Amino acid sequence: MIKGIMLAGALALGTIAGTPVAAQDTSGLRKVGAEVLFWSQAQRDANFPHMEKIFPGHVVKAGGKIRRLPAGTPLPVSDAELDAFIASQNISGLIVLQDGKIRLERYARGYDRDGRWTSFSVAKSFTSTLVGAAIRDGYIKSVDEPVTRYIPELAGSGYDGVTIAQLLTMTSGVKWNEDYTDAKSDVARMFLEAVPAGEDPTVYYMKKLSRETAPGSKWVYKTGETNLIGVLVMRATRKPLADYLSEKVWRPYGMEQDAFWMVDPSGHEVSGCCLSVSLRDYARMGQLALEGGKGVVPANWFAESTRSHADIGAPGRGYGYQWWTYPQDRFGAQGIFGQTIRVDPKTRTVIVVSAAADKASDRDYGIARTAFLDKLFVAAAR
Repeated sequence: MIKGIMLAGALALGTIAGTPVAAQDTSGLRKVGAEVLFWSQAQRDANFPHMEKIFPGHVVKAGGKIRRLPAGTPLPVSDAELDAFIASQNISGLIVLQDGKIRLERYARGYDRDGRWTSFSVAKSFTSTLVGAAIRDGYIKSVDEPVTRYIPELAGSGYDGVTIAQLLTMTSGVKWNEDYTDAKSDVARMFLEAVPAGEDPTVYYMKKLSRETAPGSKWVYKTGETNLIGVLVMRATRKPLADYLSEKVWRPYGMEQDAFWMVDPSGHEVSGCCLSVSLRDYARMGQLALEGGKGVVPANWFAESTRSHADIGAPGRGYGYQWWTYPQDRFGAQGIFGQTIRVDPKTRTVIVVSAAADKASDRDYGIARTAFLDKLFVAAAR
């Protein structure tokens, strides 16, 4: 499942032997995307901060007044502990905000404050925020509306009767295989089939899927559904996601740098993946969620988004509106190869990790990461 979190986005356009792949040419894209999983450590270090050199996409433009992140009291954690954590987890960037102030900021692996790093599935939480923005702006009435109201091509498919909320929580009941090790899995095939002219590739694939369980009854991780959410937002707003993210978040909230969002074979942003952002701007996104997103989303949007709506089968953890939930009322965004935003409302703390882990997904790696982040939250509470 976890490998597919990134791969749906990595199956976007790319380069073959240094030659750009044309927008209409989908041959070989599976190979291009799959290679990301098997890059060497040197390739991950070189490419994760420069995905725009490999894949085409759209710019999320910053501009206007930058939201300051003033220095706070240094976090009481030893350099030895930090160095060991950074080395063992192949971390490129680590930042801790408390009350909007920087209490810790470290870079490694050639990354620095002026760079960007890929998000993989951390992008899902950004896409969810755009749903909230579209509701506040009146483009979408409610998460209780049927998906078919905005994507009518899904009428008569497994998505008949599925609400926007059920897409957001991945409880549509539609059958899906997220295992990229299976060549016949949905996440492997989603962008590979020839698509008739004028049809969106995500919609074309997703409308052929069958119903497995009643909507709202079962959680199954589906990157394809986040891509559907992106299509829905684009349809509702009639704007590219990169433009809408710039309009609603990047410029008004004061992001420091432009971001880069990879696109699929149709030229639309891959909303389930592949947004490249600076470390401090990831932290600002966590701060926006912590503060409630006033002026961006409805007043209760983040409270609803970051509470558990779905049981994922892991004690103390759950899934909200494209945000993960954790014990002690914490919430966050996560992507493969170690990408993390983790928020603790009780201590008003945001932690962001950018990384180039040696595996896309690893249970022991995740346990060690969470244990150290918990230590940082405790240190922030002192």
